[in-house]
Amino acid sequence: MEFAALGAWVVAAVGGGHLLIIWMANGGPSAKVTRFPALVVVGHPLAGVAGLAVWIGYLVTARAEFAWLAFAALLVVTLQGFMLLTRWLVGRGGRHARGAEQAFPAAAVAVHGTVAVTTFVLVFLSAIEVTRA
Repeated sequence: MEFAALGAWVVAAVGGGHLLIIWMANGGPSAKVTRFPALVVVGHPLAGVAGLAVWIGYLVTARAEFAWLAFAALLVVTLQGFMLLTRWLVGRGGRHARGAEQAFPAAAVAVHGTVAVTTFVLVFLSAIEVTRA
């Protein structure tokens, strides 16, 4: 389960990187109006990469503390991701359309979110499992 979580985390990171590239190519932070707070846009991938590094540390050491620290980072990433998702959903099309985030393909957002939720569950279950051992 730990390596499935690693794989899901890497797939989510690649999907998120794809969305970030699309956002940057369509104006990104230079857009005058955006629904995405810059701190969240920067913090979401940074916390994700930091959590992934801690998760790899857990896989190397099998220490429960690393598993829970990675889960805590993932919790922050998930909350930020949910904020970005809700702001993207509110701004989709119509008179409320704003900024570079309108270029996101819905399928890419759905896949990124689905894999992220899978990662969240797998990391949580792995952390519980290593704590019980």
